[in-house]
Amino acid sequence: MTIETPCILICSIDMATGFCHGCGRTRDEIGAWTLYSAETRREVMAALPARLETVEKRPRRITRRQQLAQDRQGG
Repeated sequence: MTIETPCILICSIDMATGFCHGCGRTRDEIGAWTLYSAETRREVMAALPARLETVEKRPRRITRRQQLAQDRQGG
């Protein structure tokens, strides 16, 4: 049996809201996800889009190659 999950493998908690930057769940929800009933998981998942709107957007990480190119350009 497969358990539906909103995880997109961007696992980092926004310190201001307590929500994951990737999926919008709290640490407690992530930890207990497999213990939740299918109904509870659906309820949490319904709330995630609104939660993600409140999470501060993280800047994309700059790769080493991008950083070197910026350094060469003086920026």
